[in-house]
Amino acid sequence: MNRPTKKLRLGTAIAVGAVLALGASCGSDKDDSASGGNDDKKSSEDCTVKEFPDVKGDGTFTVGTLLPQTGSLAFLGPPEFAAVELAVNDMNKAGGVLDKKVKLVNSDSGDAQNPIASQSVDSLINKKADVVVGAASSSVSLLVIDKITSEGMVEMSPANTSDQFSTYCDNGLYFRTAPPDTLQGRVLADTIINDGNATVGIMALQDAYGTGLADHVEENVTAANADVVEKVIYDPKAPSYSTEVSSIKAADPEAIVLIGFDETKKIIPELVKQGIGPAEKKIYLVDGNLSDFSKDFEAGTMGPNVKGSLPGVAANGELKKKLATVNPKLKDWSYAAESYDGTVLMGLAAIAADSDAGPALAKELVSVSRDGTKCTTFKECKDLLVDGEDIDYDGFSGPVDFLPNGDPGTAYIGIYQYKPDGTYEFVEASQGEISADDVS
Repeated sequence: MNRPTKKLRLGTAIAVGAVLALGASCGSDKDDSASGGNDDKKSSEDCTVKEFPDVKGDGTFTVGTLLPQTGSLAFLGPPEFAAVELAVNDMNKAGGVLDKKVKLVNSDSGDAQNPIASQSVDSLINKKADVVVGAASSSVSLLVIDKITSEGMVEMSPANTSDQFSTYCDNGLYFRTAPPDTLQGRVLADTIINDGNATVGIMALQDAYGTGLADHVEENVTAANADVVEKVIYDPKAPSYSTEVSSIKAADPEAIVLIGFDETKKIIPELVKQGIGPAEKKIYLVDGNLSDFSKDFEAGTMGPNVKGSLPGVAANGELKKKLATVNPKLKDWSYAAESYDGTVLMGLAAIAADSDAGPALAKELVSVSRDGTKCTTFKECKDLLVDGEDIDYDGFSGPVDFLPNGDPGTAYIGIYQYKPDGTYEFVEASQGEISADDVS
């Protein structure tokens, strides 16, 4: 894959916490109102790994999706849905999983303000899904992760980045192909500093994703001897953001980091109105609002002063061509590679486990992602497994190399730059790694 990259090593920067048997990861017991209302997080001492003797599977590997068709992240849905469908098609063209065609069941995750996710999970349970691809939103996943994993289903998110999942008590059934925000915060901060900014203002929405990423950006900006002169946490449902923008304006930072979702369409015009928009300040967006604004803002509103970060790699030409066979109208490919690879990895894990049961295939997800014979397609990897080989699948998102806690051991953060027409283009990617030795 042709892309300029910079390589970072996180080392112990991501605290993964204690890993229990079966790869279960356990959350801290601190109260966090931004977690979407989930109050069941336990300390590692309290986390009991649940066994699932009654979850046997029915021989048909069924993939359920819990991805945004509606809500504030609906713009992320099309490439994710298309990538999962493409992965299922590719698996079925290669003979399926466990000698049967893979079944796909789609559902809508909505967002954290819409309770549809819980209803969607109920539907996936009733339709006998073995695994769930999603949610895209960290807050939505925090709302339903216990319901999913308590059923013995594997949850594989292509886009969750909240670091709460690194130490969540999930019975070893939660995995993600997107890296924790510890890495995104570091790469974004490096970009801000390398662009020559000495003072930074941060605006972030009040939820697990927004406040967590804001903290990581602040920590890394401060570590680089720059100053965070104002940090505003806002209500994403507010009718207006004039007061919040006024606070940023009063602090007069050289750079403004805006961590949000669809409400960005209100905040950018308010920044412009108060004279601190992209024409006057350097603006930095993140994966939650790195979107095509060509139909939302007048030409010239965005431009070279606006950059954004996005976990994952830029979709290459081969993946875009394949996705077009599923959805020829795609114009955004965010998290497509991560959605595709997460789905394929679960299919390969089912083959390795000789079972479509979630708990059984979960035990094989780490092994099929690392430390075996390299393979890059489902068919190639499946053939190796049938021949008794250990495999190491490296797909469109690059090496995943799952750690025992379900986090990817290596991942990319892409940096993008806006054009005056409101679209954006890829600039570079930074690779971050976490070794298995960092898990303690």
